[in-house]
Amino acid sequence: MSSAQPADPLSGTALTEPEWVIAPGLTPYADAVAEMELHVASMHAGQAGERIWLVEHPPLYTAGTSARDADLLDARFPVHAVGRGGQYTYHGPGQRVVYIMLDLNRRGRDVRAFVQSLEAWVIATLAEFGVRGEIRDGRVGVWVTRPEKPPLPDGSPREDKIAAIGIKLRRWISFHGIAINVEPDLSHYGGIVPCGISGHGVTSLVDLGLPVEMGDLDNALKTRFTEVFGPAPATPPDVI
Repeated sequence: MSSAQPADPLSGTALTEPEWVIAPGLTPYADAVAEMELHVASMHAGQAGERIWLVEHPPLYTAGTSARDADLLDARFPVHAVGRGGQYTYHGPGQRVVYIMLDLNRRGRDVRAFVQSLEAWVIATLAEFGVRGEIRDGRVGVWVTRPEKPPLPDGSPREDKIAAIGIKLRRWISFHGIAINVEPDLSHYGGIVPCGISGHGVTSLVDLGLPVEMGDLDNALKTRFTEVFGPAPATPPDVI
């Protein structure tokens, strides 16, 4: 039995929720990019709605538009050049990659606010497991402080990255997205300088001592999404 969608109090139009899709097994990276391209094209054509696509990849590195050759230390896994922002990052089993295809024509054409919402979404999701995620000026992604580790040479506390963010917009529809470490092989990060940032490390929920499974994270992501983003108006607001 279907239920009526809530209404936007400003426009009176129906509000819509994104479609949530969980891919089974490991999704080849090229297949994921091709699928995102097709879906975004369908959204532009008015033939598809918003989608949140949850995947895991086989081990690989991706190079964003700002990637520096010197940050690829050991190409032990396939390297994919991609059109998203950012530098080198790693994807692999045990990491939840969240491909976010949202229509910012409906949600507001503000790139900075969108990235801030993605950060807030990750932070709120991590809080479900008692993890305090934080953002840092000049360092993309979400970080956790590790007071149990030796401090940096300047005496500042060591911090580890637990989530990466890299997006692309095409005519105000987003794709690519975020990656949160649940239980990947952290040694695989040794082939790159993650996001071009030296001196800090990477961590995962399991590395932090939390017995979190992928399904637990997926449930938290879905719960917290609506709190941060809310549904989108079914039609774009009038441009004044």
